[in-house]
Amino acid sequence: AAPRPDSSEASEDYAAWLHPDVVAEHVRPVAGGLEIQALTSAMRCAACAWLIDQSLRRIAGVLDGGANAVTGRVRIVWDPQQVALPDVLARLDALGFPLHLASGAQSEARNRRRRRTDLLRLGVAGLGAMQAMMLAEAVYLDSAGEMAIATRDFIRWFTFLVSTPVVFYAGWPFIAGLWRELRAARLGMDTLVGGSILLAYFASLYETLRGGPEVWFDAAVMFVLLLLAARFIEQWARRQVNDQVDVLARSRPALAWRERDGSRERVAVSALKVDDRVCVAPGDVVPADGILLTPAALDESLLSGEALPVDRAIGERVLAGSLCHGSALVLQLTATGQQTYLSLLQHLVEKAQSERPALAQRADRVARFFVIGILLVATAVYWFWLQHDPSRAFPITLAVLVVSCPCALSLAIPTALAAAYSQLAARGVLTRDSNALERLAEVSAVMLDKTGTLTRGEPQIAEQQTFAGWDASEMRDIAASLQQGSSHPLAHAFGSPPLSLHKARDVRTHPGTGIEGLIDQRSWRLGRADFAASRDDDGAIWLGDGQQAMARFVVGDPLRADAAQAVAALSDAGLAVELSSGDGSEAVAQAAEACGIETSRARQSPQDKLERMKQRQLNDECVLMVGDGINDAPVLAGADVSFAFARGAAIAHRSADFIITSEALMRVPETIAVARQTRHVMRQNLTWAIVYNVTAIPFAAAGLVEPWLAALGMAGSSLAVSLNALRLRNVSKASR
Repeated sequence: AAPRPDSSEASEDYAAWLHPDVVAEHVRPVAGGLEIQALTSAMRCAACAWLIDQSLRRIAGVLDGGANAVTGRVRIVWDPQQVALPDVLARLDALGFPLHLASGAQSEARNRRRRRTDLLRLGVAGLGAMQAMMLAEAVYLDSAGEMAIATRDFIRWFTFLVSTPVVFYAGWPFIAGLWRELRAARLGMDTLVGGSILLAYFASLYETLRGGPEVWFDAAVMFVLLLLAARFIEQWARRQVNDQVDVLARSRPALAWRERDGSRERVAVSALKVDDRVCVAPGDVVPADGILLTPAALDESLLSGEALPVDRAIGERVLAGSLCHGSALVLQLTATGQQTYLSLLQHLVEKAQSERPALAQRADRVARFFVIGILLVATAVYWFWLQHDPSRAFPITLAVLVVSCPCALSLAIPTALAAAYSQLAARGVLTRDSNALERLAEVSAVMLDKTGTLTRGEPQIAEQQTFAGWDASEMRDIAASLQQGSSHPLAHAFGSPPLSLHKARDVRTHPGTGIEGLIDQRSWRLGRADFAASRDDDGAIWLGDGQQAMARFVVGDPLRADAAQAVAALSDAGLAVELSSGDGSEAVAQAAEACGIETSRARQSPQDKLERMKQRQLNDECVLMVGDGINDAPVLAGADVSFAFARGAAIAHRSADFIITSEALMRVPETIAVARQTRHVMRQNLTWAIVYNVTAIPFAAAGLVEPWLAALGMAGSSLAVSLNALRLRNVSKASR
């Protein structure tokens, strides 16, 4: 029995992961515990991910977790009161999966070393395969059997010397994977791959020793070479998929200039705290979220997907990851470390790529049963040929094992989804649900909110009227005080209240109707006319005490520049578009007409929207909801799939499946197009993987496929699905 690995000799000192700087940078608090994202380069297939999943579930104190074989990411959620993180990491390390932090120079260096090793293995396999095939050709060309036995044996022994480093050095990842799967009593792709390589090698050695009629060294080395080449391209595809995550991870600078007591000092970004004043030079990246103290021009393409720089005024919010253009800027920090908006984006991308959706899990289960079935088929084929032509029994069985490896089946869905997530992240669309993309492809109807969705969410007071002798400026200040701290887009129309005015107390929000609170011991209401002033609703915003009207405000909010274009694109995609808003009928009708929406509903409460959503779902419609406010949270959660804008309410983010980080509504039809294309690519990949195996196995079982040709077909099949999935990264805006 092999010695058990000593967890005290782990490949990395995992105790260092509990350092406060590491915790602040990589660990996020979640319900019931903490969460961390890690990387491992040892995952080779879906079976590795399954083993990690099962191991995490059996560790007491681990609340949740999962691994993605395509991206190499492992997500761990644990309760620090029950289990220490280093113990969990050491357990996975002992299984053969050393873990590294998901970002940082150390991880970059480790990845470079791994790539150099992979290239060296590929080079050894290439040189060995060329030599082995050249020697094998001499034997194949001796069809008349005129070659002297001594010459033939010399060629075989020389081929053995050439093949040995190819099998045991270049092919070591497959052999190690075979050992891990056997040790875990878990049959997977490496069982077939590593087993086939060793069978071909040792059977050839046996035939060489006894002077048998045929050897298969060439098949073994060709299998290693082609598999390494296919996996090298798959890993390249994985790196392409992770580009957006890596850019987000590397975008934060290591150091920043902090202003204190009239002087500047260079400090680590991890040392920055809320309310610190930071100076950012032209060309540098903003290290944390904050409020501008000077005007600035910023490139926010990393966060929003928009390439053009934007001008920000004093008092506007600036996000970590923005690039400073023009002159230097000064900001006062409002969020640092894991609390920044950039960290939120990185977390969402990592979460989407670390989770395996239900469709991919079903494909993994099929692949596992497929391996067992192939072993049974190979046994039956061997027994059949042993009865009819014993000399051909082994090479035909070897060809069946090689040609049937279900790598393509396991890669068909994860590679397509990962490529799609990367494409969407680069466009400023992040997903919170790993199954949302699959549902989005089935959408048949769209419900749109108005304020902050069709409009820019930048309302301005167009008209104001006061009653009972109240001063217009005072009424506006009271309205601003009631709205202070509100995330509703209309709150921005009233600005900030003056310092001389007492702060509103006991403020309560009534979704769909308005807001009320106490100012100087007097009750005030702001919202619909029937709520604030007991009058008939006219679409305006009223200020009163619930009975008497004090002021009336007409608020205008310009449409997004691409609102009409986005609605037209949704209609062209065959979707029924409906506008559902809590605003007045006149404003809703004007917005619907300007955007070309035929069906619109005004003065819709959150319950009204939800009931309308359920009604459409009962009619077998798959409904997409797009919103951004607190009022939209129930219907966003109740929709089959939903979008929210990043600058909207936080509760809307928690209810939505997709978050749009830019200000472009066109991201919605573009994402639907990507979802449909992803579904198309996944179906292509699955069809190809199934058709290939169903077609190739009978030919191999009939003795019509040589082992080396089987290796070429299997590697080509895996390569085909990976390259087909990468097409999703090149979907042009015009085609979407």
